[in-house]
Amino acid sequence: MAETLLAILLVTSSAKGSNVVYRWPPSPESRPRLSRPRPPLDGLELDSPWRAAHYSDSPNNVLPGETHTGGAIDDTDEYAWRRPTEICNRSMSFSCSPASGRNSPRNEERREFDPVADEYQSLFNYTAQFLAGMLCPQRHLCHQKFELVIDNLVFTGHPVCVEPDGIWRFKPERHKSGSRGRGSRHRESSLPEKDGSEGDPRPTATSQSPWLHMFHLVFVFDLPDPSSSASGNVARYFDTIYEQIAFTVTAVLFQEQVLSNFVETECDIIGSLETEYMVKGECFSDFASHVQRTSSIATAMRILYDAIKSSNMAHITLNGLPLELQLPPYLDHLLHNEEEFEPDFVGRLGDQNDSQLWGRELGFGWRLPVLVPWKSLLLLDTDQEVDPYVNLRGTHAHAEERNLAEGLLRFLDIASVTLSLADMASLLDWDLHSQVYPTVRWLVQHRRAKIVDTVHNGLKTIFSLAPKFDKPLSTLAAEFKRDFQQPSIPPLPQLMATISNPNSKQTDNHFFATVVQSKDLIPLYHEIVLWMLKRDLLITLHLHIRVVTTAELKLRVRKTHERNLERRLRDHARGRRRSSRKVDLDVHEHSRANMPWLSMSPKAVRRYSRRLGSVDSGRSRVSEVSGSLLLDDAEDVFEEFSEEDSGEENVGWGSPEDTLEPSMISDPGTASPLERKWLAAMSEGKDEYIARRFALINQYFDGKRTDDEILCTAEISRKQLRVVLHHYDEYLQTFLHPS
Repeated sequence: MAETLLAILLVTSSAKGSNVVYRWPPSPESRPRLSRPRPPLDGLELDSPWRAAHYSDSPNNVLPGETHTGGAIDDTDEYAWRRPTEICNRSMSFSCSPASGRNSPRNEERREFDPVADEYQSLFNYTAQFLAGMLCPQRHLCHQKFELVIDNLVFTGHPVCVEPDGIWRFKPERHKSGSRGRGSRHRESSLPEKDGSEGDPRPTATSQSPWLHMFHLVFVFDLPDPSSSASGNVARYFDTIYEQIAFTVTAVLFQEQVLSNFVETECDIIGSLETEYMVKGECFSDFASHVQRTSSIATAMRILYDAIKSSNMAHITLNGLPLELQLPPYLDHLLHNEEEFEPDFVGRLGDQNDSQLWGRELGFGWRLPVLVPWKSLLLLDTDQEVDPYVNLRGTHAHAEERNLAEGLLRFLDIASVTLSLADMASLLDWDLHSQVYPTVRWLVQHRRAKIVDTVHNGLKTIFSLAPKFDKPLSTLAAEFKRDFQQPSIPPLPQLMATISNPNSKQTDNHFFATVVQSKDLIPLYHEIVLWMLKRDLLITLHLHIRVVTTAELKLRVRKTHERNLERRLRDHARGRRRSSRKVDLDVHEHSRANMPWLSMSPKAVRRYSRRLGSVDSGRSRVSEVSGSLLLDDAEDVFEEFSEEDSGEENVGWGSPEDTLEPSMISDPGTASPLERKWLAAMSEGKDEYIARRFALINQYFDGKRTDDEILCTAEISRKQLRVVLHHYDEYLQTFLHPS
């Protein structure tokens, strides 16, 4: 963790100058870098061209790196890049300002023990005085983020200084304005303001003339190669360390300096010890060890450094104030382009909404699973000897605090991997988002718990082995043998082999069927599963479902559609012919009934009869035309019936989607009209209640949702899901996947 962290420095500034008061570790060193490519030691002499080119630069005309053994590359690595300051003559003694502004020997006394002074005042091959001067900025650059790059070193921190009148006090609160001027673009990284006016009623340091003008807690890093990571990741890497570690610790130190002159007092103690050890000529490591027993700042710097390097929580105390600090566990992955050990299929934060559920502090660098109701919570073992929840079990003066503590203790009592977060909320009668999720976030952030998949009460959960272990298998096997000494429990390697073998089976491939095989052993193996989950040795496999439309189903739906269309077309044509005949008959009878035959002369009657015959012949021609028009409109009628039969304006008959080849419905929840016809045809011949349940839950059969998510969202039991899968087996594709 924080592989680039090299040291933590406490730098101060006074009227006598700047100085590095303390550092940890005592002798920090940066990682070696090469000035040119180093060939492998295979005897091929691939570096001979460079050596020949620089032959004249070597003393006594000896090839660089050549030894008396025959031109082999010397062990003293000549390929390493060295800072220009390393080449300078370091025989001179160093004089600098004392660690404290008060008790210190004269510079002339320092020259009497030059080797010891060199050890005290040499840091990263620079003089401590030079670095202190660079790390103590001017007053207008204080109370904000500080970042300085020198060669391959990065210095970051948050310097704070005394007020112009020489008194340490809290900065007045800045009132936010609605304007968007240049001032609004400044980074909001100032220390916490304690009061909104200069007349702070709280007590401040009683020293009238403090010697401490500025202090700066500096974190020193090895500058990563920008080409090794994506654009912007290096800057984000240092910003995260600044926000979560450097700024927080500096804020507490600044508060205690204002209230009790804490930092100045600690610097006096460290400075006096440094002067004493330097006069005695003792090495710097002895001085650093002694300071650890007398200064809380020095102890906090050591604990913080060790915790960051080991990726653990840092529990420090500054002037009696306890702090818990940490960095995101996967922060170093920003410095690498490829994740060599993290599988892509593990379920992580999917979108911005998932990240917002975890909050700003946990949404980056933690690689947490999605916070959803069907997940569970696994309480972790703490390395602390003291019960971390002892404050919750103590007495509380206020009723609200007592009720909150009792609620948290009840949550910790019922928390189990066999219960989902939704189940815990139901048992406690808590709101999921406003009560359960904040509690889970607090436990995860303080590494008291982790989010896992829900485990079946009877251990009928399908597990697979993690692709990579944090510890060697031999170490894990020894710990497993120490914790589980029962003769019925096989060794850890054998247990892992049993877990990994049955994953190819279609049935009875869960943990109980393959490993436990006895109900009496369920409690014991439940503890084994918890042991393995805490060490990230197991991955839960989930059931995923997809809907497949077979060729037979598509052919049946198409034939049904064609039969319905032919029948409706036939009925429609028969109805039109019947209505046409009736209209012709009514017109003919009406024309004959309305003619005044009795008032007409015989000559007029004969003339009208000839005219009526011509009308009848015209009517027959009209009927023929009507029949031809009926045939010509058959295609339009076909389309009309197709729309009426589907109930949709565009079903997709004849489209590229309408094929007789088997296909998969990618998202049944947003299925097309034709896909909905296929889904409806799958339920033909099924019981009504099974068909209704399939119509309700098939929207989740997209291959992305897990079985736990389906059960929680659709509010059905696992048995009901199993019944649906059994009856629709020919149309469903099921597979196991970790996420």
